[in-house]
Amino acid sequence: MLQTRLLKPADDAYAYPLLIKRLLMSASRYEKTREIVYRDQVRLTYAQLSQRIAQLANVLSEAGVKAGDTVAVMDWDSHRYLECMFAIPMIGAVVHTINVRLSPDQILYTMNHAEDRLVLVNSDFIELYQSIAGQLTTVERTVLLTDGVDTHAALPNLVGEYEQLLAGASTQYDFPDFDEHSVATTFYTTGTTGNPKGVYFTHRQLVLHTLAEASVMGSIDSVRLLGSNDVYMPITPMFHVHAWGIPYVATMLGIKQVYPGRYEPEMLLKLWREEQVTFSHCVPTILQMLLNCPHGTGVDFAGWKIIIGGSALNRSLYDAAFARGIQLTAAYGMSETCPLISAAHLNDELQAGTEDERISYRIKAGVPVPLVETAIIDAEGRFLPADGETQGELVLRAPWLTQGYFKEPEKSQALWENGWLHTGDVATLDSMGFIDIRDRIKDVIKTGGEWLSSLDLEDMISRHPAVREVAVVGAADPQWGERPFALVVVREGQVIDARALKEHLKPFVEQGRINKWAIPSQIALVTEIPKTSVGKLDKKRIRQDIIEWQACNSAFLSTL
Repeated sequence: MLQTRLLKPADDAYAYPLLIKRLLMSASRYEKTREIVYRDQVRLTYAQLSQRIAQLANVLSEAGVKAGDTVAVMDWDSHRYLECMFAIPMIGAVVHTINVRLSPDQILYTMNHAEDRLVLVNSDFIELYQSIAGQLTTVERTVLLTDGVDTHAALPNLVGEYEQLLAGASTQYDFPDFDEHSVATTFYTTGTTGNPKGVYFTHRQLVLHTLAEASVMGSIDSVRLLGSNDVYMPITPMFHVHAWGIPYVATMLGIKQVYPGRYEPEMLLKLWREEQVTFSHCVPTILQMLLNCPHGTGVDFAGWKIIIGGSALNRSLYDAAFARGIQLTAAYGMSETCPLISAAHLNDELQAGTEDERISYRIKAGVPVPLVETAIIDAEGRFLPADGETQGELVLRAPWLTQGYFKEPEKSQALWENGWLHTGDVATLDSMGFIDIRDRIKDVIKTGGEWLSSLDLEDMISRHPAVREVAVVGAADPQWGERPFALVVVREGQVIDARALKEHLKPFVEQGRINKWAIPSQIALVTEIPKTSVGKLDKKRIRQDIIEWQACNSAFLSTL
């Protein structure tokens, strides 16, 4: 090991641990009157938020929660969730953000696996909680969350109703110092097989992630996204990677925050309009829902900046949003990465290019943010050149990447093989540092010995004016191994068939973007494409559905 110079600090020097409480400290320094809004029901100042966080810490401590315990939250996006994201880890406990869109069996598994001790349950989930309560092995107490309806008698081992408990608690709490490497949060990510896997993040990781995220979103002038005068509304669930960590950023900077509760298009648009929201983030399917819903039809969304993540941002969605006044910017990350890894950055060279060139880089995965290292490797683990053409698995290093899967040593070792976190994504890197995600390794279509990117095909097909939504997967083929298969949702009043799709894709073949054998052999016109619990295309289920559909030989249109 390299011998460096180390000096003994002063005896009374304060060793400053990076703890989540440090993020809250600055919340009321900048704009004390800025608000935290919940639907059309609650408005809090940052001073009130800090008091409520102290009250919640007192409630949890009096309920027996100790440092190291895991406290679970089952709620929609709310001011209460924000308070939990601070109060629980600030007393040394771990907040488990439960994905309420999982099946009851999966939720039960995650709660037992995480060893939850106390659960905060929104009244909307009482029936769900009751269905699994008898099988929970570690939960001792519950707290009810309501929007004013008192139904707390329905929960077992109840401490009380959230607001009533806070009203009776002190607004003072002496949050202690402790090791910054203590686990602060945990949640579960679902894969294609097996049970959900628990990822976890420490105080130090979350503080560093928050600082990096704030610096990128507020300092890159070409794609500046979030500043102190913005109004922030998440449209990514807080149970999904802490709403991408942005509530921590917004709180640290004292930005006005708007929490919509359950995602209902009418409420989202009402809050956007009345609270003058300027910044959000979501997956593509949520944005499509807002653009296409009756309340969003014809609305001018001028001034709304939205980060798109979770799935690839295609050119068609970018253009559709831009036409309605929305500025979209792509970013990349995953559950295991806290999540931010990269975001769009248009350097001087790109700024001098054409508008079409600038857009093409806005919709890529972007440039790694500060403190992130990237590389691409082949199947044998050898590093590949960053030439913008060579494809390989994207691997990462950063100070906020999860260090493993909770109680899953073998999967943890596979995740971190050879000291790099393996993403499972096929990508290229170029000389400017841009990451271009070509596909998930499991979703690459292998046809005739060649690899096709399902994401590229989806992007091209989505540009047809009749296509509202598309998913492409590989379907078994006796001659070629796999052939592309497209599920298409058609816009209202429009029509498309296999012949029209082939004609639409011909120019991409002529431009050399794809080979002619990349044109899908079959398409299915559907009213809805299966999604995962966080709104991504569920390609595992799509492939299973195609096998069943092929077996009964229905709903298909063969290309010519």
